[in-house]
Order: sequence, then structure tokens, then C-alpha cells
Amino acid sequence: MSAKDFSIMKQEDLLVQRSGNQCELCEATENLKVYEVPPATGNMDDAVLICPKCLAQIEKKKELDNNHWQCLTTSMWSEVPAVQVMAWRMLNRLRNESWAAESIDMLYLDEERLAWAKASGDHENDSTVDLHKDCYGAILQNGDAVVLTKSLDVKGSTINAKVGTVVRNIRLVPDNTEQIEGRVEGQQIVILTKYLRKQG
Repeated sequence: MSAKDFSIMKQEDLLVQRSGNQCELCEATENLKVYEVPPATGNMDDAVLICPKCLAQIEKKKELDNNHWQCLTTSMWSEVPAVQVMAWRMLNRLRNESWAAESIDMLYLDEERLAWAKASGDHENDSTVDLHKDCYGAILQNGDAVVLTKSLDVKGSTINAKVGTVVRNIRLVPDNTEQIEGRVEGQQIVILTKYLRKQG
């Protein structure tokens, strides 16, 4: 085990102890992970222990569930700086909800923590999430199978991907919700999501 692995394990043990083995945002107890609140410095005080549901919504991989985040009305009072910062950021993303707006008014962060909370710029976003969607609006995930809705000429090759071609085990292009990657005739290509539909 490397020194880095050891320090991550030690950090996780300390966070489990600090949180009572619960998500520090919603108190869930399953499959908890260490999340370093950006811009993190590797210090334990920059990290929180959170559940997969909170993480997916924080990272904008799932739509915001307003009911789920009512938990912030409790967790925002945590004495842990990273929890306060995450509560502030998420409340700001939900600021169109009256309960979230009221909570923001009550939540006090000192200058240093407020600067940290604003550093990611995440609070300026609204609750909309950029997801990969097919031509009918179905949400795509890594590993899905899709069907081409248009014949496509593949740039730089002689391949013509015909309409109706099934592309299995796709990979989402991380920084572009309009593109996925998949194999057609053994070649890895980029396909625009507007030219495909999710299979099944």
C-alpha cells in the first residue's frame, strides 16, 4: 500500500469517526465516500463523508431532488467548515425554493469560508443539470446501448454507420453532453447524441 493510499484510508477512518458513519449532508449510512470540497488542499477539514445520492447531484450527474436537500436545513448548522461550505453551495443552487432562500439568509459563513464557498463558482449555477440525452430526451449512462437514427459518415475513415446500427457499451464524453463514444465496425468513434436513441 502506498503512502497516499494509507493517508486516504486514514482520512476516511477519521471522517467516519467525525460523522458517526453517516453522510454529513443527509445522514444516509450506505456506501459513503470521501469527497474533497474543491478547491481542496488535501487537509481533512476540506473533506466530507457523503452518500452516492448527494455526490451524484453535487457533481451534476443527476437532477436535483428538492425533497432530498431539505436535509440541509439541519446539516448547515454543522461545525465542520467543509459541511458548511457544501450546504451553502447546494442551498444557492436551490435558491428558487423558499425554504432554501430562508436557509441561506440564516447561514452565516465568516469571510474565509465564504470565499472558499464562492471559489468554485458553483453557487452561481441554478438547479439545472447538463445530462447526456438521446434525441427523445432519455438520459444516457455509461454502458448503455444506443441505436443510430441517421446514417453517419465517420470522418477520417471509410466507415458508414447505417441508420439502425446498435452501438453497445457507450462512454459519455465528460465535458460535452452532446457527444458519446462507441465502437462501430471495431473502430472507436464520437457520435452526436441528437443522432441516436437509447435502446430498451
